[in-house]
Amino acid sequence: MALYLRENLTFDKAGMIVESVKEGDGDLKTLYMKGIFIQGGVKNANERIYPVHEIENAVETLNKQVSEGYSVLGEVDHPDDLKINLDRVSHMITSMWMDGPNGIGKLKILPTPMGQLVRTMLESGVKLGVSSRGSGNVNDMDGKVSDFEIITVDIVAQPSAPNAYPKAIYEGVLNSKTGYKLLQAMKEGDILTEQALQRRAQKEILKLIEELKI
Repeated sequence: MALYLRENLTFDKAGMIVESVKEGDGDLKTLYMKGIFIQGGVKNANERIYPVHEIENAVETLNKQVSEGYSVLGEVDHPDDLKINLDRVSHMITSMWMDGPNGIGKLKILPTPMGQLVRTMLESGVKLGVSSRGSGNVNDMDGKVSDFEIITVDIVAQPSAPNAYPKAIYEGVLNSKTGYKLLQAMKEGDILTEQALQRRAQKEILKLIEELKI
């Protein structure tokens, strides 16, 4: 039976680059994050080794899904299973490729409630990492992974942080005086058309970032 596998990489270790691209009409720019999504050929912090050919196969499978029109969605933080929770989705993976032994990828921040939280944090200078979520078998003797499959890549806080930034901010906004209304408006799509509402949401989130001393 395949195991649930997840591997964290910090913003710096992933060599993460945040890109801002203007797409279509309007002033709102789309944010992208690009960097190492998973490392191959080295023993990681979880004492596991992902052989390069396993990474290559997993990347090829994921890219095939994307090219065939399948949306590979990712969440803020991640659950303890392989299920994608739509209310936690913040981004979608647009591509992955190999660079040496590593799987490099690019993801697009979506205008969802959690995507808006991520966007505000990135624009405020918060360094967020990534965490691959997949399945495979692990050899008990040498820690090598086989039959590896990438399900998605999630956005996470720096692994050394005591609390996950996105989760703490999400709960803070939800419990604030205007937070619930803001999050509901985002879910209904108003955040895309009401600039005043977007400014209010960003102000609320920035206030919480400052209070959490992120």
